Amino acid sequence: MDGIILYQSKYGATKKYAGWLAEETGFPCVETKKADIGDVQNYDAILLGGGIYASGIAGLSFLKKHIGRLRGKRILVFCVGASPYEEQTFQAIVRHNLKGDLAGLPCFYCRGAWDLDAMHLVDKNLCRILQKAVAKKDPAEYAAWEKALMAAGEEACDWTDKAYLEPILAALRQ
Repeated sequence: MDGIILYQSKYGATKKYAGWLAEETGFPCVETKKADIGDVQNYDAILLGGGIYASGIAGLSFLKKHIGRLRGKRILVFCVGASPYEEQTFQAIVRHNLKGDLAGLPCFYCRGAWDLDAMHLVDKNLCRILQKAVAKKDPAEYAAWEKALMAAGEEACDWTDKAYLEPILAALRQ
């Protein structure tokens, strides 16, 4: 099977996973912003990865725009977020993003990284506001993502791990 890996990465974790997938599969790796549908539609398998921002999956707009030209292709989506995996939250993200023509596409979660110092000013300020809001809550009532947010604090954290690729690679082999 020949395939291509498309990705959209803001701070590097999704790009890292896309690179690891390229190493494992031999597929070329292209940013969605540079992808040409004329080239992409020539592949049997399309893996699209994007970071999760405000419950949206970055880069998914490429699939939404071109899904009509990709019918019959094997399409897998992976999303990357800083929070630890939590089934209920992940399924909510899938329902929010993979609807309409994208409903039913296999989707996988990979844990990313957190580095306030590397963030753009707007993102950094939004995260700090969020941290202040969460800090007002009782820590015993924190959701998993809130615990992770508060634990990370100002520290740079990298949770990327090739083990997150195993389910993606297994689904690709099916």
